[in-house]
Amino acid sequence: MKILSLESSAVACSVAVCEDEKLLAQSFQHSGLTHSRTLLPMCGDLLKNCGLTLEEMDVIAVAAGPGSFTGLRIGVAAAKGLAWPWNKPCAGVSTLEAMAWTLAHMEGDICAVMDARRHQVYNARFQAGGGVLARLSPDRAISIEELAGELVERKKTQILVGDGAVLCYNELTKRGLPVELAPPHLRLQSAWGVARGALELARADGLVTAAALSPVYHRLSQAERERLAKEKEMTVKNDKGEEQHG
Repeated sequence: MKILSLESSAVACSVAVCEDEKLLAQSFQHSGLTHSRTLLPMCGDLLKNCGLTLEEMDVIAVAAGPGSFTGLRIGVAAAKGLAWPWNKPCAGVSTLEAMAWTLAHMEGDICAVMDARRHQVYNARFQAGGGVLARLSPDRAISIEELAGELVERKKTQILVGDGAVLCYNELTKRGLPVELAPPHLRLQSAWGVARGALELARADGLVTAAALSPVYHRLSQAERERLAKEKEMTVKNDKGEEQHG
């Protein structure tokens, strides 16, 4: 099964061509250019360099979320545009799961984290072993404090992956929790992980049509949004109070 995968959920973007679990080629860009300018040309160039055509692809896969709302919309729109002319099935892959797949060759707990601001992270936890992932939690928005509480009960070393890995490493080590950072070259999002997640979806009959493909934003819960709004309001009041006394 040949898969063309796209990853544009964060600052960097990448595209990959895979055949089943084998990576044929991957292109990565972190130049500061917008994904709307770079993503489709990257796909075209990668296919050309592989001597392949879009028609030969069996699945078009994309990181569907969580992540940058703009980046997710660009990625999903690009995947739809690539899939529609040839009526190709699509895979909307969890960004967090895709990151975990890059570490599936390791043994132990994988904790995928993306910075959601103000001590919140988008998170999912997995157990890796023998090139296979077992999901331990759903994708969710969670406070670092809540995550720490879960990990205390888990009592296992966590391998942190994602753009929130360093943030969580610093906070969790303060609490004495056993955590490790994934190697730098495997720490961030990659299109290969998206392709690997897409392969699992295909095996589980989880592919969708281009029309049904959509981003999954994983917004913070209403309670969390209200709590953060109150914190922001208190911060503003405190700042004004300091100005008046200054």
